[in-house]
Amino acid sequence: MAITTEPVAYVRGTPIAEQPPPLLARGWVAWVRENLFSSVGNTILTLIALYIIYLVVPPAIRFFFLDAVWTGSDREACLAANVGREVGACWAYVDAKFSYFVYGSYPWDERWRVDIVFVLGAIGIAWLLWLDAPKRNLGALYFFVIFPVVAFILLRGWTAVGLERVDTSLWGGILVTLVVSIVGIVVSLPLGVLLALGRRSRLPLVRLASVIFIEVVRGVPLITVLFMANTMLPLFLPGNMSPDRLLRPLVGVALFASAYMAEVVRGGLQAIPKGQYEGAMSLGLGYWRMMRLIILPQALRIVIPGIVNTFIGLFKDTTLVSIVGIFDLIKTVEVTLVDPTWATPVTRLTGYAFAGLFYFICCYGMSRYSLAVERRLAAGQKR
Repeated sequence: MAITTEPVAYVRGTPIAEQPPPLLARGWVAWVRENLFSSVGNTILTLIALYIIYLVVPPAIRFFFLDAVWTGSDREACLAANVGREVGACWAYVDAKFSYFVYGSYPWDERWRVDIVFVLGAIGIAWLLWLDAPKRNLGALYFFVIFPVVAFILLRGWTAVGLERVDTSLWGGILVTLVVSIVGIVVSLPLGVLLALGRRSRLPLVRLASVIFIEVVRGVPLITVLFMANTMLPLFLPGNMSPDRLLRPLVGVALFASAYMAEVVRGGLQAIPKGQYEGAMSLGLGYWRMMRLIILPQALRIVIPGIVNTFIGLFKDTTLVSIVGIFDLIKTVEVTLVDPTWATPVTRLTGYAFAGLFYFICCYGMSRYSLAVERRLAAGQKR
């Protein structure tokens, strides 16, 4: 049988050019199909969510932006009878009261001191949060040692350096909210770590004291802790000493947050394998060096979401200090609502919307930063 060498007609000599995937398998159409309409249940939930968005978002946009009043000198600018149309948010009221929302009743001529504290605090926070910043150890020294002393002198005043004394009863607004939250966050983390280590200690007295403190504080609401700090703290001091009225809720908030922080850190400590402890001890490391160099860095990395969640909860709980007469942001908003100059049907909602926006920006910022830190620390753990 003869073998032919002629080319076969149905065999291609070159590969076929690549074709794009079907439309339903790529791009935003594929994403929508996979995530929103992948099943009957998901389709129903998506339609319900879209209907809720339709009911909420357009009216909110119309109220807060399209029908809002942005300029004005008094309530007349935010009354529908004077404007001739439906009136939305009265942002002119926020603009008129903005300085009070930030400083409270802090003396007008001394508010430059608060501005300097804000700038110095922002520098310290940026220095610490920037993971690639140079000399971060100096940044920690600046934020935890130098900044608190300078901020206290500027805000409180010191006649020896020519700064007029300003009583804390005049502090208010965003200033008080930031002071309470930052002090609570800075104090609660190291105190919570010590309490977590104490609860796992082999010394019965230390373990019992830590357990009692954590369970008692976690077993009562924050309002109770604030009332106890406000009324009972002076009883533990000599008769001629009376703690400042702002210091009392600061102590209560810090102790309350540290109890919750202790349980978060304890969860991270329990997640560390026993081999890490044995390996550290085999190297001859003592207890505190083992905790500082080996155990705590791993434990804190594991519980970053829990730590940030506690920080966010603490930041929002600062609104409760108004119960004991401290003028935080929410309290200053409520005080301005009784001003007849801006008494309109939309003033209350506008004021609370401004406060809510402030809390959302701060809490969302903390959440996003924690996610970035988690990704960076987990980069070396990916397989």
